[in-house]
Amino acid sequence: MWPMKKSRRNYRRIEKSVRAILEAVGEDPDRQGLQKTPERIARMFLDEVLVGYQQDLEEIVNNAIFDIEYDQMVVVKDIDVYSMCEHHMLPFFGVAHVAYIPKGKIIGLSKIPRIVDHFARRLQVQERLTVQIATALQELLQPRGVAVVIEAIHLCSVMRGVRKPRNKMVTSEVLGLFRSDLRTREEFMAHIGRSFHLND
Repeated sequence: MWPMKKSRRNYRRIEKSVRAILEAVGEDPDRQGLQKTPERIARMFLDEVLVGYQQDLEEIVNNAIFDIEYDQMVVVKDIDVYSMCEHHMLPFFGVAHVAYIPKGKIIGLSKIPRIVDHFARRLQVQERLTVQIATALQELLQPRGVAVVIEAIHLCSVMRGVRKPRNKMVTSEVLGLFRSDLRTREEFMAHIGRSFHLND
């Protein structure tokens, strides 16, 4: 997917839609507290929460892939994740754990959280997000294996619907050695240590 380019027209379209929503729920968009809400929401979506649509993965990685003879597991755990459920446009949030086993190439440490954000900052389902992160690393590095686990709380099941505030969703995607070799997968799980304790 090519990055979407921001334009003033897109900000105006969101502002107009937010104003219509405010009117539809019985609010007065011209009252003092709401006068700038459409503008704020447009900036929030296009500049922050859904900025992933406007980013280019190659620019994010910025050639930070290096030829290194290292063949042991690399794990980056407890990466904060904030995304938006595409079904109700409510946030889900938690942590991602990412690992790969190099085959002659490594990626700069800061790039893995940036890749997570790149895919998280758009309308998502957690399952797709997990796969996209793993697939991107697989394509960028061609490693011996990739593993991604995401643990998150979804406000669509906390604020509405079943209203269960302690529900956590766990998704995983394992490729290469992580899929074919049980010991490799177990090592990864031992590294991440199941240390996720939101609301505990």
